Amino acid sequence: MLQSKAKWKVSDVDQAAAERLCAELKLHPVIANMLAARGITEPGEAGRFLKAGKDHFHDPFLLDGMDLAVARIRQALQSNEKIRVYGDYDADGVSSTSLMTHLLRRLGAQFDTYIPHRAIEGYGLNEKAIGLAKECGVSLIITVDTGISAREQVAYAASIGIDTVVTDHHEPPELLPDAIAVLNPKKPGCPYPFKQLAGVGVAFKLAHALLGELPMELLEIAAIGTVADLMPLSGENRSIVKLGLERMQNSSYTGIQALLEVSGVADKEITATHLGFSLAPRINASGRLDHAGDAVTLLTTDDRIEAERIAETLDELNKERQRIVEEMTNEALQLISADDPDSKRNVIVVAREGWNVGVIGIVAAKILERFYRPVIVLGIDPETGMAKGSARSIPGYDMYRALTHCAELLDHYGGHQAAAGMSLSRNRLDDFRDRLNMLAEDWLEEEHYRPVYNADAEFKLCDISVDFIRQLEALAPFGMGNPAPRFVLSDLTVQEKRALGKDKQHMKLMLSQPEDSAAGVVEALGFGRGSTLELIAGTAKVDILGELGINEWNGVRKPQIVIHDMRIPHVQVFDWRGVKQAAEKFAELTAAGGGERHANGCGAVVVEANAPSRFIDPDRLSCGLWAMDSRNGIIPLNAMAKSGSFSEAEDVLLISLPERMESFEAMLGQCQAKRIYAVFADWDRDYAKVPSRETFKLLYQVVMQKSSWAADNVSFLEPMRRKTGLSDAMIRFMLNVFEELDFIMQQNGTMQTVASPRKRDMNESSTYQSRIARSEIEQTLVYTNAQQLAEWMLGRLSAEPKRLMEGIG
Repeated sequence: MLQSKAKWKVSDVDQAAAERLCAELKLHPVIANMLAARGITEPGEAGRFLKAGKDHFHDPFLLDGMDLAVARIRQALQSNEKIRVYGDYDADGVSSTSLMTHLLRRLGAQFDTYIPHRAIEGYGLNEKAIGLAKECGVSLIITVDTGISAREQVAYAASIGIDTVVTDHHEPPELLPDAIAVLNPKKPGCPYPFKQLAGVGVAFKLAHALLGELPMELLEIAAIGTVADLMPLSGENRSIVKLGLERMQNSSYTGIQALLEVSGVADKEITATHLGFSLAPRINASGRLDHAGDAVTLLTTDDRIEAERIAETLDELNKERQRIVEEMTNEALQLISADDPDSKRNVIVVAREGWNVGVIGIVAAKILERFYRPVIVLGIDPETGMAKGSARSIPGYDMYRALTHCAELLDHYGGHQAAAGMSLSRNRLDDFRDRLNMLAEDWLEEEHYRPVYNADAEFKLCDISVDFIRQLEALAPFGMGNPAPRFVLSDLTVQEKRALGKDKQHMKLMLSQPEDSAAGVVEALGFGRGSTLELIAGTAKVDILGELGINEWNGVRKPQIVIHDMRIPHVQVFDWRGVKQAAEKFAELTAAGGGERHANGCGAVVVEANAPSRFIDPDRLSCGLWAMDSRNGIIPLNAMAKSGSFSEAEDVLLISLPERMESFEAMLGQCQAKRIYAVFADWDRDYAKVPSRETFKLLYQVVMQKSSWAADNVSFLEPMRRKTGLSDAMIRFMLNVFEELDFIMQQNGTMQTVASPRKRDMNESSTYQSRIARSEIEQTLVYTNAQQLAEWMLGRLSAEPKRLMEGIG
């Protein structure tokens, strides 16, 4: 067995709507189902979704206040007033500022740009920056991706003679700034039909209104900010990103070209994934670790040398950001592991002096991914004693609501259900942590602590083809609100498995579905899953939840699965018989603290209690040591076994062959392990061989020639060995049989033959019967192949073994 990381749920589909889409738009049934599951049920809506383009943009003047904004900006242009674009330091803010730069250049404006320093000034408009603008002769400030909550700052600007046009997309407060115009589709009463624009999307609409035409050349920059800010890729956002990506394949922007180059994707077909995971992190790195001004310069320069220099700088900053995040994450994990295990914290709160507050949100996200708990990470200023934090949460725990319950402990907070920020005195951290955990006890049930992964459909391997995967691309670009299609494929046989990558951190599986030979073998890749390989037996049947892709090599294109989650719903039998590394593997499995998967212990089974395996050092064994018992099935041999239960062991190692098959089967009847490792390290290749009747006859003839010999003189074996070719052990076994059958006898330390013995059946010898039984055990447990061994053992396991997984929802 192998537990999946998440619960899997296949999307519910309005079948009538899907069939209508399929018929009217001539779609593949699966694609029609996916559209219906995404809430796109009408053919007209589906057509617009699939053909998103320049004809699918709304009139920018539907944004409340757009006419006022355009009039004031045109007045500034006519009067040659000094305009300042005031942005934010994240990728959306940088994109918005850069887009406005290109727009105002085209309009011939006198302007400059300003982005506050994250660490020094913090987020949003501030009075000091407004005062500096006044000193520079600025009479109009245009905010981008910020300003909706800056009521006091806008009032201050007005008091010193500066007008403000606010463009923003964040949730508006009850009282809006008294600006010349406030552009925000979420503003109460705003009739704009699409509410989910990014900050750069609102800036793009302003550009559309000022130019009187759709500014196609600005779509690349608008696409970056839209994806980076995790906006849903539906409605206008889909058109922005789709058209922006098309133009980016041959970008006209020197800075974007340089950024694609340092990101290593310049020669690839650019996708929304590249924007979100290659370009955006480098843009964000400037604002997290330095000043975002360099990123704006990169996206607005025409100088190739300057662009390449800045792109390299951002790339280095991003590497430094990654290093800092890894270091802080490791430190946070150490703090978590050092916490009192009895405290049962369901909300994780970690804080430390010196942590870079520019990346604490990333660290919080990584810790949430690891533990799937609400997480708050705070950096403490040692001089002021103030802790500034970032939170990430899970469904069921509204982080903004939780912070509101803690408002009297906080100096500042803001955010939404899934993410938030806050600041408070370090002296209040313990009370803050306790309050958050009390809320978790009230709000969360056990089911909340396991993520849910949605899938679009259940497939068989034969359903996958290169042509079908190409058809799925009609649904792109993929991202928030329009996730890449994911499918569940069940009961796949692992034909081959191996690790990939310099550090063996990735996993490659070759999968088949034997009942459908036409499907062939399909490659599946698990990035960052290299450690999972040792948990997959060669006989495993796996279920996969993943994306479909195309692998092209030497001109040959084949389907490929990218694994998001996997599970093995049956007990696994690992065939370690004769494996040279069995001792090392055994040591790893039974080592103290040997990994998360062994948290419930590992049962080391020794069949012959009086003949322990050469692998076992009882004094160092950190798991239960057990022995077979024909009546009780299994009995404990060491303290750990006596303090636990054999049925609780998740990993059971079968170290020795049993003397009696009955005791072995009795043990299996009590076993509820997820994984069973068949080692049988004490197997002697010659021990259980049963000589033929002719071999017995040959040795008996040699013995009769000898007549008698001293029982303690081993030299008597030499002529028998020479004349029969048998091993010493085999000769001794056969002599024991002869003695039990009264063919030979021992008298006064001398062995001698019996003259004219009566005829006896070989089965009358208990030694012979034991050898026959041992041979049958070896035929079953040693000489079978891995699949046969697994099937035999699985058929004898506990009637009610532990089950790992629920059905697919």
